[in-house]
Amino acid sequence: MSSVAVLTQESFAEHRSGLVPQQIKVATLNSEEESDPPTYKDAFPPLPEKAACLESAQEPAGAWSNKIRPIKASVITQVFHVPLEERRYKDMNQFGEGEQAKICLEIMQRTGAHLELSLAKDQGLSIMVSGKLDAVMKARKDIVARLQTQASATVAIPKEHHRFVIGKNGEKLQDLELKTATKIQIPRPDDPSNQIKITGTKEGIEKARHEVLLISAEQDKRAVERLEVEKAFHPFIAGPYNRLVGEIMQETGTRINIPPPSVNRTEIVFTGEKEQLAQAVARIKKIYEEKKKKTTTIAVEVKKSQHKYVIGPKGNSLQEILERTGVSVEIPPSDSVSETVILRGEPEKLGQALTEVYAKANSFTVSSVTAPSWLHRFIIGKKGQNLAKITQQMPKVHIEFTEGEDKITLEGPTEDVNMAQEQIEGMVKDLINRMDYVEINIDHKFHRHLIGKSGANINRIKDQYKVSVRIPPDSEKSNLIRIEGDPQGVQQAKRELLELASRMENERTKDLIIEQRFHRTIIGQKGERIREIRDKFPEVIINFPDPAQKSDIVQLRGPKNEVEKCTKYMQKMVADLVENSYSISVPIFKQFHKNIIGKGGANIKKIREESNTKIDLPAENSNSETIVITGKRANCEAARSRILSIQKDLANIAEVEVSIPAKLHNSLIGTKGRLIRSIMEECGGVHIHFPVEGSGSDTVVIRGPSSDVEKAKKQLLHLAEEKQTKSFTVDIRAKPEYHKFLIGKGGGKIRKVRDSTGARIIFPAPEDKDQDLITIVGKEDAVREAQKELEALIQNLDNVVEDHMLVDPRHHRHFVIRRGQVLREIAEEYGGVMVSFPRSGTQSDRVTLKGAKDCVEAAKKRIQEIIEDLEAQVTVECAIPQKFHRSVMGPKGSRIQQITRDFNVQIKFPDREENPVHSLEPIVQENGDDAGDGREAKEAEPGSPRRCDIIVISGRKEKCEAAKEALEALVPVTIEVEVPFDLHRYVIGQKGSGIRKMMDEFEVNIHVPAPELQSDVIAITGLAANLDRAKAGLLERVRELQAEQEDRALRSFKLSVTVDPKYHPKIIGRKGAVITQIRLEHDVNIQFPDKDDGSQPQDQITITGYEKNTEAARDAILRIVGELEQMVSEDVSLDHRVHARIIGARGKAIRKIMDEFKVDIRFPQSGAPDPNCVTVTGLPENVEEAIDHVLNLEEEYLADVVDSEALQVYARPPAHEESKAPSRGFVVRDAPWAASGSDKAPDMSSSEEFPSFGAQVAPKTLPWGPKR
Repeated sequence: MSSVAVLTQESFAEHRSGLVPQQIKVATLNSEEESDPPTYKDAFPPLPEKAACLESAQEPAGAWSNKIRPIKASVITQVFHVPLEERRYKDMNQFGEGEQAKICLEIMQRTGAHLELSLAKDQGLSIMVSGKLDAVMKARKDIVARLQTQASATVAIPKEHHRFVIGKNGEKLQDLELKTATKIQIPRPDDPSNQIKITGTKEGIEKARHEVLLISAEQDKRAVERLEVEKAFHPFIAGPYNRLVGEIMQETGTRINIPPPSVNRTEIVFTGEKEQLAQAVARIKKIYEEKKKKTTTIAVEVKKSQHKYVIGPKGNSLQEILERTGVSVEIPPSDSVSETVILRGEPEKLGQALTEVYAKANSFTVSSVTAPSWLHRFIIGKKGQNLAKITQQMPKVHIEFTEGEDKITLEGPTEDVNMAQEQIEGMVKDLINRMDYVEINIDHKFHRHLIGKSGANINRIKDQYKVSVRIPPDSEKSNLIRIEGDPQGVQQAKRELLELASRMENERTKDLIIEQRFHRTIIGQKGERIREIRDKFPEVIINFPDPAQKSDIVQLRGPKNEVEKCTKYMQKMVADLVENSYSISVPIFKQFHKNIIGKGGANIKKIREESNTKIDLPAENSNSETIVITGKRANCEAARSRILSIQKDLANIAEVEVSIPAKLHNSLIGTKGRLIRSIMEECGGVHIHFPVEGSGSDTVVIRGPSSDVEKAKKQLLHLAEEKQTKSFTVDIRAKPEYHKFLIGKGGGKIRKVRDSTGARIIFPAPEDKDQDLITIVGKEDAVREAQKELEALIQNLDNVVEDHMLVDPRHHRHFVIRRGQVLREIAEEYGGVMVSFPRSGTQSDRVTLKGAKDCVEAAKKRIQEIIEDLEAQVTVECAIPQKFHRSVMGPKGSRIQQITRDFNVQIKFPDREENPVHSLEPIVQENGDDAGDGREAKEAEPGSPRRCDIIVISGRKEKCEAAKEALEALVPVTIEVEVPFDLHRYVIGQKGSGIRKMMDEFEVNIHVPAPELQSDVIAITGLAANLDRAKAGLLERVRELQAEQEDRALRSFKLSVTVDPKYHPKIIGRKGAVITQIRLEHDVNIQFPDKDDGSQPQDQITITGYEKNTEAARDAILRIVGELEQMVSEDVSLDHRVHARIIGARGKAIRKIMDEFKVDIRFPQSGAPDPNCVTVTGLPENVEEAIDHVLNLEEEYLADVVDSEALQVYARPPAHEESKAPSRGFVVRDAPWAASGSDKAPDMSSSEEFPSFGAQVAPKTLPWGPKR
């Protein structure tokens, strides 16, 4: 059995220090003195035997006796066993890792109990729980619920017994759940079901079911009898597979409750009718007496490890022996050390039963293979591939790898186990010959830098040296890194990791304070901007905090100079962002937003580009009129002026400036803008703009329609005058549902109060938190008078009355349809009055109204008006051809909804008729698709409109006629526009996007003829008011397309330039940098000859674009060629040992030299005739300077190389020291691990051989920790 919680190095030291000095025998092995090591029993004396303690408490029993104190323990320990088939987490790569370990830690933290897990040979899970009784019981319940698969069962007991199961305040039920580690669900009192559901493990369900039935039996009014029967005879009474007791229950109708084997009770409970119960008791007694007389017992010794084979899966083997021989086999509990198995039965059957017990016990064999624990994962292989080969050949063999032990256990049929053992021993021998490992200490703060971004560094090392590198997770704070693999690769990987760590220790870290709101902008979309910064400063590591941390600290790490440069660069970037984040809001009337956007977004795009600002418009379906401009302050002001000028040009918008002292501005705006908002809304939605606070300006700008501006100006000046003289404010409260009634229809009631008192009354806006608050502002006497009037109105509203009215039942449906929409509207308008109509099906005409007296009266009046409208309702038919119906309805039915609201009528469109047979309309095509609705068609019979053309209007006669006229005015007309056929596909656009955009913008339908017609005529259908704009827009688009065609022709100019192919790579540049710069700068396309195409002249470069641009690009290329022709190449001899130092990590150092001296430096490839020859190419003076620089570097680096080599010679140990065996540490004789033939003591510093429970075990599959 393997355990996760075992002896640590500290506890081992403690354990040794606790021994009596005379009992410690330490073997000191050195050159001066050698003696035999102590035996294991001397160094680690055994604990006293239980029997010895009982015989004499006075005498010392073993070396530990002086430590024992007869104290009553407050801590208890319980062991639970979870069989393999019931384990929830079976498929784990490594025992003690993953979800199972996390759950155990959570349970320990929550309950305060201590858990130790161990894995049995049958892969069952043993859990030892220590702690106070209460904590152990809670932990046990959690373990069962979270680590064991859950089953469920139901038990039916009379409904009246349920309360006894629950107990007082539910204590009985809680106690039962804790004791049995199950979840017991009892139906609610109002639920007629008598089924109690029990969820948990099979054993727990049995216990809980037994307890529930016992409680029920005690409360049952029928007879209950308890019979004491020795536990050993229960199997004979139950019979094989409980058949015998089942038969008795079925025949007598009596419920017989035999305690399960796991419950240590001898009492059998009978419940049922008295006569039948007596029969059942008699039969059970008879069986008991008979078996007691006839049966005898024999005890046999069977190895503890073989008990599970005798029991069999779910106890089936025991039941099988009982069925075949009539003999009961008693197995000692799993937590007992006893190996004695007792067979009870008739003497003549005991022999047969004994044979079967031994046959089942010996059906399997157990063997072990010695293998170092660090090799286990290599033996298992990636995803268990190596092990799978063995288990596929011998599926009955179970192979167990014990964590922290140098052995592998095999279990199964003898022949299969021997074969598997041979194969595994071969694998172990092979791995030991070709594998090695080393452990190095590197500060854990450098681990993530060693791993690199997405594991780039560590993966490179692993691939390059063919090794496995295991780095502990951050949570462990461990410095130990383990490298495993080929011996040579292990040493090389160790050297590189230590070099990297050494380099990191010389770096510096700097914290940069950047507001978190700028982090996303600096990182850029998909990390583009931060990638540019990292490319600019490749040696600097930039770490941003997690957004959830709300931290402003950005960490930079790298060489000191580079970190300083990067800091300055990022500080400048932040300063620019702060400058560009100024924001202003511009209120623009909603109807002018589309004009500000312009056709295809042209206007807004132009303003954005010219002012260099970001302009955000509200969504189409939003009620907001505010446009937000962001950027530099001066640019924002310029963009604001542009947008306001567009609005002013489009409409009769007046702009007035009013001078009001700046000190009054805040009081005029009011709390959260409530006061100024009320003036703006009252005056038709004008915009009032106050200067920025602190500017000192007195000018307030009012913008809007002329009449509304004058009204707002008058109110604003009046309010300012009041504020200057003496302003008085009072707050009163009224339920939000009263507000509409207080305001009145069209604001009539509240205007009357304002006019009579001269006070301003402000109601809360929808976004205000306090919806009950009404504010009155003005002179004190005016405010008091308005307060008095409003309070009187509110008091009347609070006076709730109930009234009735008569409504003809035929009109009831109108009020209650659409989920009572009409009633909801009445309630909202008239102070929340409740209107109750009689239930459907009853013929009552009595309608009840409940609410404030005034509201009830007003609601009655409104209901009466609706009834009059319904009684005066007529139906008018309006014939409009079906093909125009969609156009008449408008987008999402907006036009028809407007007519319905304006004229208070109902409009019903007919069902659509598919493919009308008598339609004479010619087939045209919209965007290349067949379409049947385009031009007006002549009706076959003018006097008789089709049913699908008739629109029905319902309402008052005069309103129906007006609505009919409004509908007829919406019928579209068609005009034709000449557009060259070759431009049609560009007008339509990709997937019809172009034509759809025009149709949405001008609110018309545009029909393009089918391609096969080759027609130049495009038909536009829509309202007459929109047709001229649509035609102009279409012709404008045609002009744009023609201009684009001409532009394409001009851009197609080609120019060829002859350049020697040897200069082509230099013209292209590194990763195409040079040629890309020329292409972008001159807006041309440059094509180089294909090297694989022999038919092309290899010295011709083709430039395509505008003529003047191609000439400029040609001159730029020829200038580069001229410079290249002046260049020279020189060879210089540099000692090959310093090449790597000059090149630097990933070529950074050599790139820096090449950039500084503007030269190209080429090093020899491996295997070159002269490994010291380096070629420098560039302008003569640059080449000389570069050569001098690299020769100086060579001299400097070569001195380091020579010193290093000399040190290595002296540091190398002598040959006799190399062969000397390493220190054996603390050694004992006759230890348990010596049985396998190895005298190697456990490595106490190894986290694998001595793991500690509670800390996460180092994962074996990933080098940088477990997957998050």
